[in-house]
Amino acid sequence: MAVKVAQEWLNSCSGCEISLVDMGERLLDVLGLIEFVHGPVLMDHKYFGQLGGGNHLQIPEAVVGLVSGGVRNEEHLEVLTEMRKKCQVLIALGACATHGGIPALANSYRNDEILDRYYSTETTDKPEKVPSDGLPNLEQCCTALDENVKVDIYLPGCPPNPDQVFAALIALLDGTPLDLPAKSVCDTCPTVREGKGKVGQLRRFLQPPRYGAPGEPLGKMRCLMEQGILCMGAVTRGGCGGEGLTPRCLVARVPCRGCYGPVKENGNQRFDMLNALASNGIDISTLPESVSFLRFSGAHGLLRPSRKG
Repeated sequence: MAVKVAQEWLNSCSGCEISLVDMGERLLDVLGLIEFVHGPVLMDHKYFGQLGGGNHLQIPEAVVGLVSGGVRNEEHLEVLTEMRKKCQVLIALGACATHGGIPALANSYRNDEILDRYYSTETTDKPEKVPSDGLPNLEQCCTALDENVKVDIYLPGCPPNPDQVFAALIALLDGTPLDLPAKSVCDTCPTVREGKGKVGQLRRFLQPPRYGAPGEPLGKMRCLMEQGILCMGAVTRGGCGGEGLTPRCLVARVPCRGCYGPVKENGNQRFDMLNALASNGIDISTLPESVSFLRFSGAHGLLRPSRKG
């Protein structure tokens, strides 16, 4: 009998769902073993019945629940709570679900500040009221799934690597433990670290680093951080490269931006990155900002509105 799977997306962009498709031919193997019973992005299944006549949210019971996106409004919370009730195993799929993702950068501002900026500009008057008819109320901040319900499996990334999505589904179907990488991006990066002196001064990535001769393998390129290019690899969980483990950003010769979240559970990428920079001789007071160090992990209370006055 096929294992029933329910899928939901909350405050998200659908990139994580693309990872399902990116499993390629392996998706056909998985689809032979599972049955999607709910998934707005994949199938026509309404919350309140196919004709909209229901009074309560209707999500079928399933063994596995895949949820991407974080929680930003009351509807997200309602859907997530129902998924938790109906699914035996709940998987947080992607950085938004595991750590808040890009949307959690909004946690640096109050809701009224965000709405005021969104609905008024320098050339328009502030509206008498923000549209609200038929719209779910905003929560006070953008939260990760486990700040609201129990999560059983975490698959970070923006988006998660298809290899890991496949491995998670197969592990569940086989009843075997899921073994995800626990090292940092730096630990799996093949670039050359010479360790000569301190980094000195950071420079913008607009100025290209030294890549080496055309066609040379990545293992011939010097560490971007040692070249003065800000790279989050030291404070970011590895595994984004999938089975080969070579970090995807570095394959493209660009620095890690931290999408897999902190290396350690409950880690703080902003704090850890500032420590890493200071240990390499960087005067952190010269940084224009450091909020972007939490561009993928600003949930769990790590980003909050600044106090005024």
